[in-house]
Amino acid sequence: MYSQSLSSGGSFMQEQDLLSSILANLRRTAREYTTATTEAACPAVRQMFMDLTNDTLRLQGELFNLMQQNNMYSASSKALRQDIDKQIQSAHQAQQKCQQFVQEKSTQSATYNHAPNVPQHPANYGNPYYV
Repeated sequence: MYSQSLSSGGSFMQEQDLLSSILANLRRTAREYTTATTEAACPAVRQMFMDLTNDTLRLQGELFNLMQQNNMYSASSKALRQDIDKQIQSAHQAQQKCQQFVQEKSTQSATYNHAPNVPQHPANYGNPYYV
């Protein structure tokens, strides 16, 4: 499928420019599906966005490999190990600060918790009228 489109030559755009544009849009789409997944409260909607994200990432990977094999995409230069270690250490520190913050806020909010004065009702998700 891809080899036909690569060899046909298009008058609209150069093949490399067209494929680069599609690759960029697949990256953007995957990013937006990921955001939608994290924002979805309904399990069915969340699963749908997770499936769309996975399909988009698979397509993006296939297109990237095709472009790389045809010398249409050059990956960036290799990163130095010390730079990678520095980024990992920074991410771990940020994660620890975030966990500490959540733990502190959870402990503080526990002092303000009280028993509800109305009965709890079932969640709306799972109801076919709200999907």
